[in-house]
Amino acid sequence: MKLITEIEYFTRWGEEILLRINDRLIHSEYRSDGIWTSEVDGLKPGQTVEYRYEVHSGGLCRRSEWASHTVTMPAGRSSKAITVRDGWHDVPAGLPLRSAPFAKGVFSMVPGRQWKAAGVAVPVFSLRSESGFGIGEFKDLDLLVDWAAATGQKIIQLLPIYDTTMTWTWEDSYPYNANSIFALHPQFIHLPDAGVEEDGEYLRLRSELNALDKVDYEKVNIEKHRLLRKAFAKTGKNVARRKSYKDFVEKNAFWLIPYSVYCSLRDEFGTAEFGKWGDYSVYSPEKASEYRNSHKSETDYWCFVQYHLHLQLCAARDYAHSKGVIFKGDLPIGVSRTSVDAWTDSKLFRMDSQAGAPPDGFSAEGQKWGLPTYNWDEMAKDGYLWWRQRLGKMSEYFDALRIDHILGFFRIWEIPLSAKTGLMGHFNPALPYSSDELRNMGFDMSCGRYSSSDENEEDVLFIEDPHRKGFWHPRIAAQYTRSYSMLDDWHRNVYNRLYDDFFYHRHNAFWKESAMRRLSSLLSSTGILVCGEDLGMIPACVSEVMDEYQILSLEIQRMSKNPQVRFADPHTYPYYSVCMVSTHDMNPLRAWWEEDRSVTQAFWNEYMHRGGQAPEVCEPWICREIIGTHLHSSSMLTILLLQDWMSIDPELRLQSPEDERINVPAIPRYYWRYRMPVTLETLLAKADFNALMKDMISGSGR
Repeated sequence: MKLITEIEYFTRWGEEILLRINDRLIHSEYRSDGIWTSEVDGLKPGQTVEYRYEVHSGGLCRRSEWASHTVTMPAGRSSKAITVRDGWHDVPAGLPLRSAPFAKGVFSMVPGRQWKAAGVAVPVFSLRSESGFGIGEFKDLDLLVDWAAATGQKIIQLLPIYDTTMTWTWEDSYPYNANSIFALHPQFIHLPDAGVEEDGEYLRLRSELNALDKVDYEKVNIEKHRLLRKAFAKTGKNVARRKSYKDFVEKNAFWLIPYSVYCSLRDEFGTAEFGKWGDYSVYSPEKASEYRNSHKSETDYWCFVQYHLHLQLCAARDYAHSKGVIFKGDLPIGVSRTSVDAWTDSKLFRMDSQAGAPPDGFSAEGQKWGLPTYNWDEMAKDGYLWWRQRLGKMSEYFDALRIDHILGFFRIWEIPLSAKTGLMGHFNPALPYSSDELRNMGFDMSCGRYSSSDENEEDVLFIEDPHRKGFWHPRIAAQYTRSYSMLDDWHRNVYNRLYDDFFYHRHNAFWKESAMRRLSSLLSSTGILVCGEDLGMIPACVSEVMDEYQILSLEIQRMSKNPQVRFADPHTYPYYSVCMVSTHDMNPLRAWWEEDRSVTQAFWNEYMHRGGQAPEVCEPWICREIIGTHLHSSSMLTILLLQDWMSIDPELRLQSPEDERINVPAIPRYYWRYRMPVTLETLLAKADFNALMKDMISGSGR
């Protein structure tokens, strides 16, 4: 059967309309009066077709529809073709204020008043309660919601909550290296609600682990699983008979069953490196099914754990909604090389390379993250189904979302696995120069002198694209190589021009097209409120796309996006933004104040407009003033680390500001174990502190 589509769209000179079905592009023909028509052949009766229109010019997509069109072909109809008339789907005006929290009725608008909210950012593992087990749990979120509601906060922002268990050591504490994009971390389970008896052994362990200042990741997880296995042996069969359990397994089987097999194989072989799993090294649905049948008790255990985690997080979500509070999740840009996702869907990833970052002021040799990069061309073939499933699962628990390193949807710094540093990386996707282009510029690549070195593999001017032979990327920071110093003045000037064009101009429209195609199909599928982490060296196309799709930006005063201003002014932030004092990757406010005396002094004089020497420590009144400024920012959301909120109270602050740090990115194998210094029950009882917070928040119009 044939589908004929018509759409009215008045293009500019040089533009044309194309229809996209997954990775297939179909040219439209201009008829008259602004009408463009397309034909899609080879469709079957009853087939559902999903498509979008794009505006192209100069070989690039300049604009993409926000939402898809869906047509189901008639079943058993004798006609060979149907015609539909479409209208262009624009991004809805005021999209963030139409997102899930508003559509569900959790948030409501006040006529004539600009909607703003305040919130707190804290990892689940950092929570502390009297009923916890040495670590924060999903059940603790109820108490956190009570505190948020009592102080006038509407948003609780969490770090990734997904299972990271690969080695059963503290190195698994890194929350951005999950073994599954769907499975929740078992460490967050509240044991009694999963059938664990609160006997003497349980109470003794709970008391011992709760007394610790920091999370003992290894003991918490080992003991939790030991007790969970006892509960599973006792209650597992009864739980499996529940309709809710059967429904959960059926709905989530596409990821849950491979995950359960993965966990069992990981523990059987003593490694998450699936390349060492013998006959199971390469994933096969048939072999996985056979393994599950022969190891039913073990794989059922992992389904049992995920079921209880799901119930507990859903209960926390529902309780939050009843109090007018939502959870904001965190979407890591990367996927672990030894994850179940890489094992089952290896074609979606470039396993022969790794993601990282080019050199910057913090790392002269760049960064190697070890994570595989995405094969976006393969992902596009089914309309980014993997991503849509991922966001769909997140939307079950979260009404808002932080996209970690949103630049990764535009391009990623891809480095060969064998490379010693990040210097040998290249952007992907990119527009490398062809051999002919370079030859015309005076660089004959056939001679090898510009792309190879006998003495040092990094002493090159160009790197060949690993996916397209005969195409070349200028090597980042090549001006510091011996090869560059050997160029004559003419070649050096030519190289400088092409280098500048490549890294600062050539890709802006190309990367914008890449992100538009990916983000529109993902974000429009959930209705979730989205914020993008857009800090650092960000090309202009990022803000253009974020503005068009109304993605909230992230604004940090100490990381001004205006190169002419040392400290940003929160009153000038865009409305569609999230204002924060610090993030989990930074020193919280008090530690930052003591980090660099010259910076603090400049902030004291230039921004706070105080004379004389800045105080040695960030006293509570200083913290209150800085936080007050952020609450009065023009941003839609002001979300602060829990540590920054507590900095305004002399009794809640830790003695050492350094102990409030969650993560130090400069340390690759950092132990993520920060715990709040008091229990949530104690925090709720701090009447004066909570009243002060509520007054500050309500007084700012949030």
